[in-house]
Amino acid sequence: MPIARLEKVSLAYGLRPLLDQVALEVESGERVCLVGRNGEGKSSLLRLLSREIEPDAGGVWIRPGARVAHLEQDVAMDSPESVFSVVAAGLPKLGRAIAEFHAVSAELERSESSAAVQKLAAVQHEIEAADGWRFDQAIKTVLTRLELDGAKTMRELSGGWRRRVLLARALVSEPDLLLLDEPTNHLDIDAIMWLEEFIAEYRGALLFVSHDRAFVRRLATRVVDLDRGKLTSWPGNYDDFVQRKAEALQVEAEHQALFDKKLAQEEVWIRKGIEARRTRNEGRVRALYALREERRARRERVGTVNLQSQETEASGKLVFEAEHASYSYGDRMIFKDFSVRIMRGDRIGIMGPNGAGKTTLIKVLLGELLPTAGTVRQGTRLAIAYFDQQRQQLDPDKSVMENVAGTGDTVEINGQRRHVSGYLRDFIFAPERLNSPVSMLSGGERNRLLLAKLFAQPANLLVLDEPTNDLDIETLDLLEELIANFPGTLLVVSHDREFLDHVVTSTLVFEGDARVREYVGGYSDWVRQRPDTKRSAPTPEKKSSTPVQTSSKRRKLSYKDQRELDALPEMIADLEREQATLQAQVSDGAFYQKPREEVAAVLERLQAVGTDIEAAMDRWEQLESLAAATT
Repeated sequence: MPIARLEKVSLAYGLRPLLDQVALEVESGERVCLVGRNGEGKSSLLRLLSREIEPDAGGVWIRPGARVAHLEQDVAMDSPESVFSVVAAGLPKLGRAIAEFHAVSAELERSESSAAVQKLAAVQHEIEAADGWRFDQAIKTVLTRLELDGAKTMRELSGGWRRRVLLARALVSEPDLLLLDEPTNHLDIDAIMWLEEFIAEYRGALLFVSHDRAFVRRLATRVVDLDRGKLTSWPGNYDDFVQRKAEALQVEAEHQALFDKKLAQEEVWIRKGIEARRTRNEGRVRALYALREERRARRERVGTVNLQSQETEASGKLVFEAEHASYSYGDRMIFKDFSVRIMRGDRIGIMGPNGAGKTTLIKVLLGELLPTAGTVRQGTRLAIAYFDQQRQQLDPDKSVMENVAGTGDTVEINGQRRHVSGYLRDFIFAPERLNSPVSMLSGGERNRLLLAKLFAQPANLLVLDEPTNDLDIETLDLLEELIANFPGTLLVVSHDREFLDHVVTSTLVFEGDARVREYVGGYSDWVRQRPDTKRSAPTPEKKSSTPVQTSSKRRKLSYKDQRELDALPEMIADLEREQATLQAQVSDGAFYQKPREEVAAVLERLQAVGTDIEAAMDRWEQLESLAAATT
């Protein structure tokens, strides 16, 4: 049974129509993913269904009595309200009373007054009369699941944590139709996986916009594509949609090419003059006018983003080296005893919960912050391009063009001067948008503009802090391709699991207790390698039945031990040569384009070789010590 329907809906801002007589029906229990490029109108469509805006034409129908909840893309709540109150507002009728009960209870804990006691009794009676305590438990459950402190105010939280609060507000009412606009933005991997589990068990209808391909693959039962004002429904999973959409665009291009060829032929014919004016050819003339009108009405598909990095001289072989580095804010330790060596060409992903210190780690490596203990050394000839997740490098009051070219009108790309208009067209910015202030751009458009600004400068080190937020999937694919072909070094912070799998060769993971550990491969490889928490406690090694020698007399090397000692150096050398070969394969930009099974096998072998080298070195040291003690 349908829960929501759009009927011949049209919507336009300015001269450009976002929705052109579209129709859409969402059934109960469906999980529909809405895809399309940034700026196509996906967020506006969700706002129509939530009744926040009205269409220019057509109708929006919601099943009578159905509850609708909407999580918007942008987060701008900077208020003194408590987290509990904001989440409780997701329950329109009882939310205010439940929030007031908790506020008065907290007030009574500080100082008791008769007025507060009477107020508490009245609110408690209102809740009990409406059987509202089960909703109070629902609020607490969602707060716990999203690790939110109900006593904190919104003003105290970062953008990522505010987004969690608004997500909790959307979820708490158990709506019949849940509208989510980029729900995974700013969520860490644990929160994204919890959200996946929640939605997989959610019994209502869901319409969501997301760039997280792993999230879409896991949840979507149908994909709806918004392209040039039209909606097209594609049953099946996301991979089916990608393939069939590509085929449809190819067919469209072929049809348009044939149409344009016919139009060109008719234009040549009409210019012959008197032959075209004969009475018997008036039908052909009218047909030509119709062709012209059809061509004028055609909405061209905006070209793809053309991402290209600027080349510069290579950095030194060593990029960063940290030795037993620690960093703390006051009494809070961010990371401790951290050691790593990052070499030219390495592609490092940084993962961890929100607030763990990922951005702080980057700033320490870049020298913007000094470690509170240990040392951090930078390599030579570093040319750094830094993508800041807060987009502070963009001036919201300046125009699109000024943010990239300053006061000029050209940029230099790989030694060649280009007009900024042509350069920004590569990032899908039309000429009429160049003088628009950045404050008027959507989140995805701002990210594209920051990428344009970033790639207008030469770099051999890319530092990307959450670059995938708000980007449409097509631009995300192109960003991956650019990074794969980037000849320098990459540091990237991301919660996008598929993005990490595609672009990094090793990961630095915040694992709690201020510990950061390095793993080979991307997100999926970390999942396979990470310690099993159930077996995290060290288990004692199996002891030999031979009694331990406690006397002062030392055991001598046996003949077998001596032969093992003699063979170890060559064995370690062989393992190190194999390790170097495998690392060269992994560092190749085309490595992650190979079949997934082949990639997994190489990464697994690389991890095993590293473990074998470490064990062999320990054994060699043990036998050398024993040999030295007996001489």
